[in-house]
Formats: sequence, structure tokens, C-alpha cells
Amino acid sequence: MADIPDFTIVNLLTGFLGSGKTTLLRRMLEDPAFADTAVLINEFGETGLDHQLVERIDENVVLLQSGCLCCTIRGDLADALKDLFSRRERGLIPSFSRVAIESTGLADPFPVLSTIKADPVLRHHFKPGNVITTVDAVNGAAQLDTYLESNRQAAIADRLVITKTDIAEPEALATVRSRLGRINPDAVVIDVHDPDLAIGDLLDGGAASRAGRLLSASGFYCEDSRKLMTAEGAAHAARFTSFVITVDQPIDWTGFGVWMTMLLNRHGERVLRVKGILNIAGEERPVAIHGVQHLVHTPVHMEGWTTTDRRSHIVFIVDGLDASLLKRSFEAFSVARPWAGQPHAPRTNVS
Repeated sequence: MADIPDFTIVNLLTGFLGSGKTTLLRRMLEDPAFADTAVLINEFGETGLDHQLVERIDENVVLLQSGCLCCTIRGDLADALKDLFSRRERGLIPSFSRVAIESTGLADPFPVLSTIKADPVLRHHFKPGNVITTVDAVNGAAQLDTYLESNRQAAIADRLVITKTDIAEPEALATVRSRLGRINPDAVVIDVHDPDLAIGDLLDGGAASRAGRLLSASGFYCEDSRKLMTAEGAAHAARFTSFVITVDQPIDWTGFGVWMTMLLNRHGERVLRVKGILNIAGEERPVAIHGVQHLVHTPVHMEGWTTTDRRSHIVFIVDGLDASLLKRSFEAFSVARPWAGQPHAPRTNVS
């Protein structure tokens, strides 16, 4: 039997109705990069797996030619994950090192991710990996205008996969790209019809590899304030905005932890994403943080600073929260204070 990993990575595949999510899942299941993957889907019939079927283990689990396990979710997601874990431990199904979950097109993706943290059994055996969101190049702009779920699916993504680019008008494709850039400015945007696309590139191992993408050539992604707009330029009812807190002085780790805990306990449903590179007082290396709503990944010590800019930068994507209020509460808890007694505190700015 293959070695069982200490933590099994969970990737989420989401996207609005008709955005090509199932078509992308078929490609994923046929790719060798997914050979050690267990896939949780709503129903086998929706995914068209018959031609790939090798063996039906029972009414809920089939083994595919690529080596993937495909399982139907007939109840609670937590129960399905625990059942997979138990079967693997007992040797009843082939070993796997990754789980991919396909959410329904109308689903808010946040509860899926929060399931891992909320359940005491799951959080000791599973850890979140990449979130992959499909967006329709033809209908995506209208869906983003109309449906809050579509925006939340885009905001949560690590990989935004634009589909139907082969039939979309250039103006429609440009509009969708622009809209996605405002909703989630540091996600990797992928054209599903790119001939150089490697399906395995949709995956990563979690926070450690994600941390290396947080810095851009200019120092950080999302360096300007962004307000979500409709295609006509009107303010969007979802009230999504993104902003960056930039801190010149080292951050007190304990104070930051207290502040983040209080923020997410009070407003976690409205903090869609938070990412940051932190200069922690007493630490030589930068620390990367990443969170989605109430779910905060384990902080990662990066190998070193990639630019001469040693300031801390924290990106927030929020729904209706006041950036200035977040800034003031952050300063009260998180900034190290070697300047006690001096007339001026270090500069913290929101851009």
C-alpha cells in the first residue's frame, strides 16, 4: 500500500452554473497529475465517467482508469471526508494524497472550506489546497452583475479558469478579465483553451507554495484600492472592495494574532480573503499569512525577502467593511512599539 500522508490536501473546484466546471473536472480526472486523488462529486451521472470507469467499489465509490477515486456525496461533506479517511486507513480503497471537491454551481464556497476547520477530526487529517474557480467568458460578466454567489466564487479562487474563450467575443473576454481583476487581483488567471495549459498546474500543496506567489515584481499584488462595479460602471450591490494595509515598522506577532482572531470572530463572514507578507518583530524572514473567512491557514516562514522592501503588506477583500476602521483596530493591536514615549508612532497606511 502507498504511504498515507500526514495531511491530505483538499482542493475545491467551484464555478457558477454553466461555467464549464464539469468539463474541466473531466480533464482533471484524465490527467496523471490527479492519479492519487479522491474526487467528491454530487452525482456520477453529471460528470460522464462511464468511459473512464475501471471498477465500482460500491454504490458510492468508483475507481477510474487514471487511478482517481470518484465518490458521490449523499449526505454531509464532513461525513463523506471521514468515510474516505476511514476506508483508506482500513485498506478498503486505494490510497490517495489529495481530495478534490466539486461544489454545485449555486453554492457559496465558504462553508465547504470552513468544514475542514470546524470539524476536530478533519482538521487533524486534512488541509486546504488551491481553490479553482471556473468563469464563463460569454456569460460571466452578466453572472457577476446578478449573482452574489458568482462573486464569492471568484473572490475565493487561487486559480481563475476562464472557459468558453474559443467562442467569446474579444470585448466580452476583456470585460470578464477586467472584472475578475477587480474582484480578486492576485489570483492566477488561466485560459482553459491555452495550448500550453498543464492541468497539473491547477494544483498546489497548500499554504507553503502559495506563499511564494504573494510578492510581485513591484512588491505586492493589489497595490491600489478596488471597488467592485457592474458592467455599466455602477456600484455593485455586493459592496466588495479590496485594499492593502502597509506597515513600515515590525509587527507584534501576539498582538496580530489577537487582532485577527477578534476580527474573524466578529466579521468572518464578510472577510472574503486576507493575504499578507509580514515583517514580524524579532524574525529575520518574512511570514506569509492566508485566510478565507473564518479559515486561516498555518503561517509560513518564507525563505527570505524577494525585494528590498521589508514593509508588511496585507491584502483584504471584504464585503462592506470600512477600511479605515480596520486600519485603526489593526494599529491598536499589531504594531510593535519600540517608540514608546516618542512623539510619533510609525506610519501605517491603507492604499
